[in-house]
Amino acid sequence: MNRVSSIFSQILQNIPRLEFQSLVQKHEAERHARGFTCWGQLVAMLFCQLGRAHSLREICGGLASCEGKLRHLGLNDAPARSTLAYANQHRPWEVFRDLFFTLGERCRKEAAGRGHRFRFRNKLISMDASTIALSVSMFDWAYFQRAKGAVKLHLVLDHDGYLPSYAVITTGKKHEITIARQMQFEAGAIVVFDKGYADYAWWRRLDQQGVFFVSRLRNDAKYRAERQRQTPPTHNHILKDEDIVLEGSRQLGKQGLRLRRIEVWVEDKQEILVLVTNHRRLAASTIAAVYRDRWRIEIFFKSLKQLLKLKTFVGTSEKAVMTQIWTALIVMLLLRWLMLKATYGWSLSNLVAILRMQLFVYRDLQTWLNNPFEAPPEFAPAAQLSIAFA
Repeated sequence: MNRVSSIFSQILQNIPRLEFQSLVQKHEAERHARGFTCWGQLVAMLFCQLGRAHSLREICGGLASCEGKLRHLGLNDAPARSTLAYANQHRPWEVFRDLFFTLGERCRKEAAGRGHRFRFRNKLISMDASTIALSVSMFDWAYFQRAKGAVKLHLVLDHDGYLPSYAVITTGKKHEITIARQMQFEAGAIVVFDKGYADYAWWRRLDQQGVFFVSRLRNDAKYRAERQRQTPPTHNHILKDEDIVLEGSRQLGKQGLRLRRIEVWVEDKQEILVLVTNHRRLAASTIAAVYRDRWRIEIFFKSLKQLLKLKTFVGTSEKAVMTQIWTALIVMLLLRWLMLKATYGWSLSNLVAILRMQLFVYRDLQTWLNNPFEAPPEFAPAAQLSIAFA
C-alpha cells in the first residue's frame, strides 16, 4: 500500500500554514468563528476551483463524500452549506489577497533563475485589466452600466515563468490607468501595455524613473519625426523605425516627450501595427517581439475565466465574490508553479482537466506530474511527498 497523501493534500502543502495563520490573526478573520476555521474555508474554496464545483452544495457534498481523506487536508469534517455561505459572506477577503501575494513572492523567487525568452537581462512584465460581468439585480453593489454589473481585475504578469506578480480587484467603473498610476516599477524594467494606458504624463514619469515601456500609439497622437533609423534588410516586417517627439498635449507642455516610433507589418492580420517605446537600444524586431509576448497576459485572463470558477459565483455579497476571485488567483498561481516543476510538457487546460479527476488519488505528486500516464507502483517507500518550496 502506498503510504502517501492525496494529490490535493500535497498541493495544499505548498501553502505555508504558519504564514497563513498569521494573516488570519492580522485581519481577525476568526473572531466570531465557531469551529469552522479560515483554513477550512480556504480548502473548500480551492476545491471549488480545482473540482469545478458549481454551487455550495457541490463543494460541501464533494468534500463530505471523501470520507477518511479530509484529515490529509487539515479538516476534521466537511463544512455545512450554511456554514461555508456565512463564512464567505462575513469573513474578510483580505486574508486570501495577502496569501496570494505571500505565495506569489515565493514562486517568483524560485522562477527568477529561469528568466524570460529574450536575451536582454531587463525585467519584463505585462500589465492589463479584464472585466468580469455580473448581474446587477443580484450583485447590486457592483453597478457598472444601466442593467449591468461588473468587477475589474487589474493584473501585472511577470514573464519569468509567466507568474502573476500583482493584482487589484475594483468595480467595473475604475479605469485601468487610475490603478497604473499607483504602481511602482523597478528602474530598468520593461513594462508592456496596450492603448488603454495612453496617459502621456504617466509615460513621462516612467521615463524619468528609468522604467522602459512598450505600447501602441493612438491614431490621433500628434508627433514630430526627428530621425530615421536604419533597419537590417532581413527584418522586412519592420516598415519604419524613427525617433519622434510626442507633442500637442497639455500633459507634456512645450517640450513634448522624446520616444521611438516603430511600424510593424503583421502578416496574420494583414495590417500595420504602430508601436511606441522609450527604449532606444534594442532592435526594432526585438521591440515588436516584446509586444507580441504581451499576448501572454491575454491568455492568462482567458484561462482564468474558462478553466476556473469565475463566470458564476457561489455567493452574491461583495466579500463572497472577492473571496472566490482571490482563491481562483491562488489556484492559478499554484497551477503555474506545478507546470514549472514538472518535466512533462503540460498545457494549462490539460493539467486542470486531468488534475480534477486525480484530486483524491493517493500518488506522489511530483512523480505524477512528470509522468501522468504511467501506472502507479504497487509498492512505494514511505516519504514526505510534496512539492515544497525551497
